[in-house]
Amino acid sequence: MSDDLEWAGRVHPLLAERFSPYAFDPAGAVPDETLELLLEAARWSPSAGNSQPWGFLMTRPGEPEYKRVVPHLAPSSARWAKDAGLLVVALTHRHVDGAGLVYSEFADYDLGQAVAHLSFQAQAMGLSTHQFRAFDLEALTEELRPNPGWEIVSMVAIGKAADAPASTRARRSTDDLRSAPWAVTAR
Repeated sequence: MSDDLEWAGRVHPLLAERFSPYAFDPAGAVPDETLELLLEAARWSPSAGNSQPWGFLMTRPGEPEYKRVVPHLAPSSARWAKDAGLLVVALTHRHVDGAGLVYSEFADYDLGQAVAHLSFQAQAMGLSTHQFRAFDLEALTEELRPNPGWEIVSMVAIGKAADAPASTRARRSTDDLRSAPWAVTAR
């Protein structure tokens, strides 16, 4: 693991200070203007061939869609995600409508970039994000019934963190990032 303290001062503060909280302040509402700005940040994300194969269902406590999403959270994520000011269901347009053909082999990658842009914008606005996949994908898909070709990939909880990041955060070294994908062979 590399020395995070050494790099924390050199990496952009919005990246160095980002963490995924396990507690959100239930009073941390996300107003309409903030929600729109988060979507705008995602909209500016790059994508293969400018296909922009992402979509979002964004819902807040008290909204009808929120009541449709929360019951499908796994117990592990429900403990903290239900208190976030905004829950985002992230979808990708992976298949050509009705044809079963792959729309874009980069769709998931592009969605990840859009969520990263959204997360960076949230951090810049003093909000925290926690991306997760701890929900019943089949049941949520059945509940929300996205259009053909669209698939739910993940969720993001956004709001005011009610906990603090750990004092140390273990990260893989940059050497490991470069070497891990390659098999070690004896010569």
